[in-house]
Amino acid sequence: MADETAAPVLGFIGLGVMGSGMCANAVRKHAAPLYAFDMNPDALAAQVANGAVAAASVGEVAKGAQVIFLSLPGGKQVHAVSQEIAEHAAPGTIVVDLSTTSVAEAREVAGLLLDRGLAFADAPVARTRQAAIDGTLSIMVGASEDLFARIKPLLGYMGSDVTLCGEVGCGQVVKLINNTLLFEQVAAIAELMVVAERAGVAPDKLIEAVGLGSGNSFALQTHAKKAMAPRDFPAKAFPMAYAVKDIGYTIELAEQMGVEPRLPRLVTEYYQAAIDQGIGEKYFPAIIEVVDRK
Repeated sequence: MADETAAPVLGFIGLGVMGSGMCANAVRKHAAPLYAFDMNPDALAAQVANGAVAAASVGEVAKGAQVIFLSLPGGKQVHAVSQEIAEHAAPGTIVVDLSTTSVAEAREVAGLLLDRGLAFADAPVARTRQAAIDGTLSIMVGASEDLFARIKPLLGYMGSDVTLCGEVGCGQVVKLINNTLLFEQVAAIAELMVVAERAGVAPDKLIEAVGLGSGNSFALQTHAKKAMAPRDFPAKAFPMAYAVKDIGYTIELAEQMGVEPRLPRLVTEYYQAAIDQGIGEKYFPAIIEVVDRK
């Protein structure tokens, strides 16, 4: 008979910009093996070097792990991977999706897995790539209270703030609102930073002064100070297409809830313009270049 008090064997699928840091923390802090899989062999090799067990496929992770984390580009990928997990995992396996998807997609995947006797929680993450490396992410969870109690210690490997937002799908509700607010704030800062520069105020001085007033924000102190002011937009960070995807999910949700999403629609124009102008692969605060070209 299995020891129910023993640490569960973990799985981690998706070792990209955010997933790599999260997986590394889970490997380092967990007392049982972790099976990792990614289609990029270099990304997988990096986690094996950290102590993970290499899996040859999603199915191999599903067969070996009791709790499986996903960190994937979007809902389509989460659905496809979850279907494959359902074909191979034992009943009682828990799937925790750290990706950002639509609310409807999260609930559809939850139903798919429930039909196979598997549990599901949506647990999208917020904050930066560095926070993923440091294990200081904010994680917003949609799950039953019982399931949340079981996975919260595991999520604590990756995040310093883990919040139960409601039943399945509610983690995505909060994450989409969080992201859309950030994208809107970055767009507003981009416009007004260019205004300030053209009016004679240096970006660093603008950030310093506004940071002491009621216009201060996380976006100002992080994205404006570290990326927009120095015009430093690192590769392999969060590109424009991801912003457009997330805002699109928010627009869809708002319409379903009977709210006209005017600001999300407006801010989408900036991120789409960056894509159209050939700078879509840059870190999303690079939309200041779109403003500065006018």
